Amino acid sequence: MKAWYLLYCKPRNEARAQQNLALQNLETYLPMICAKKSQCGHTRISRAPLFPNYLFINFDPCQTSVQRINSTRGVSRIVNCNEKMHPIDERIIHAIRMKEINSSPSILDDEVKLKNGEKIRFKDGPFIDLEGIFQEQCPNKRCKVLFSIMGQSNMLSVPVSSVERV
Repeated sequence: MKAWYLLYCKPRNEARAQQNLALQNLETYLPMICAKKSQCGHTRISRAPLFPNYLFINFDPCQTSVQRINSTRGVSRIVNCNEKMHPIDERIIHAIRMKEINSSPSILDDEVKLKNGEKIRFKDGPFIDLEGIFQEQCPNKRCKVLFSIMGQSNMLSVPVSSVERV
């Protein structure tokens, strides 16, 4: 059964392991953390792995060989991989993703944060001027919006920049 597992990577090889696993058509997740750093009057945003040397992978051990994953460049081994694999609960991955989104510093400090259940309006795109309800923040500056069209409720993932508070 397909589930999330934890990989231990060689030092500073998380991105390399992720790239090589992607070439094998395997889904991975590398949580990153952003931090604003000021140096000589200039502010810059730097990104680093939230868990150095660790990477999450979503696969089915019955279909994909554990040995193949362990021998991938950049990967050291699957964590806790003895005779029985121990999957990670999907809710933990979701919580880490949400924490990653909420900890990302905004380039614009005055950016408006939407809250669950707030009314929004689409500013552009095919649903311009339609109203909906903000559900949750998603990765990559996107959000989930619940709106009704043609008598049906629909959930849609859209860029945060395309919605505004009503």
